[in-house]
Amino acid sequence: MANVAVIGAQWGDEGKGKVVDWLASRAEIVVRFQGGHNAGHTLVVGGNTYKLSLLPSGIVRGKLGIIGNGVVLDPDALLGEIEKLRAQGLEVGPHNLRIAENAPLILPLHPALDRAREAARGEDKIGTTGRGIGPAYEDKVGRRAIRLCDLAEPETVSAKLDELLLHHNALLRGLGAPVFEKAALFEALMALAPRLLPYAEPVWERLDAARREGRRVLFEGAQAVMLDVDHGTYPYVTSSNTVAGNAAAGSGVGPDAIGLVLGIAKAYTTRVGSGPFPTELHDATGRLLGERGREFGTVTGRPRRCGWFDAAMVRQAVKIGGVQGLVLTKLDVLDGLPELKICTGYRVNGEVLRRLPFAMRAQAAAEPIYEAMEGWSGSTRGARSYAELPAQAVKYIRRIEELVEAPVMMLSTSPERDDTIALRDPFAG
Repeated sequence: MANVAVIGAQWGDEGKGKVVDWLASRAEIVVRFQGGHNAGHTLVVGGNTYKLSLLPSGIVRGKLGIIGNGVVLDPDALLGEIEKLRAQGLEVGPHNLRIAENAPLILPLHPALDRAREAARGEDKIGTTGRGIGPAYEDKVGRRAIRLCDLAEPETVSAKLDELLLHHNALLRGLGAPVFEKAALFEALMALAPRLLPYAEPVWERLDAARREGRRVLFEGAQAVMLDVDHGTYPYVTSSNTVAGNAAAGSGVGPDAIGLVLGIAKAYTTRVGSGPFPTELHDATGRLLGERGREFGTVTGRPRRCGWFDAAMVRQAVKIGGVQGLVLTKLDVLDGLPELKICTGYRVNGEVLRRLPFAMRAQAAAEPIYEAMEGWSGSTRGARSYAELPAQAVKYIRRIEELVEAPVMMLSTSPERDDTIALRDPFAG
């Protein structure tokens, strides 16, 4: 049996939570490999709604969850999320959640710097969640980070705090923000140590053993390819690599262990926050997509910007992200629209492109080239086979496959987990 990696193929919020939940019922281990508590997955299970930001989605299905070293971990956010799930009747503890001992921690100074920088940008703000994800990754790369394993060594924590505060307090002062005192931070971290360390282990060893035993592992990505720090619409991106290749580095396995890569895409396009969005609609159709799709960020609560399906962008995400098959979600939101449009490329300063350029001004200048298709009058909601879909909806799906150069392997037709059309078992290899 093969492993499976799931990543977003647009700008995030594609409905990965439901898809990962469906796949988790077939997996044995679910691994988060990048991002932080700026990610958000909403799961609807047995009439109950669970909103996760850090915990792997398999937790709600009783599967072993692993948080890899590629994740930046906010201790308070993690413990708060665990308590929230426990209040909903789910067991979460070291028996079903393991965390890479080398995962970097998010400290209170990280969101403080994040918010201060965003405020200083004014109208040029990036649209971050303000949760300290970027500054935490900066400290990781700058070799200043306090990692989970460090909590077992008070002397190490003390020495690292000296270096962190030297760096961060200087920045905070320059931005006119309050600075932090070492004693309070040290005391808070030492109080967290006995609550966090029972979850810590070298997860790469567990994953290596799982591979040798033939256990099915699901690698769960956060955000999406077009928010990748290298390959996305920079600088309006997240602070980690969201492509499938990072599943290996972010969890401690070899690249050949990732298995099949599924890319999740909505049947239209949405984006939260700032940044270019060529197919964005500012009219009644855009509002209709937002209302029908209940388009609000799981983490931020911000309304999502909505637009037509951008096949050129998804094709780019497929190529860069290593996507072998698509999962198309929220097809039912398009029910009843008389006409649909698909972006097949862009006009950028007089040039026709099939890709979104990397340069900022060129991205902002990109004008979509549309192909119009007839909509369908019937309903796709709740369909569990292609035979239940209107003929025109099938044509729409087939055209997307042609344009993005990847097959649609799964189709989601409602928030309910079982309202899923699976054309192939992803774990079959």
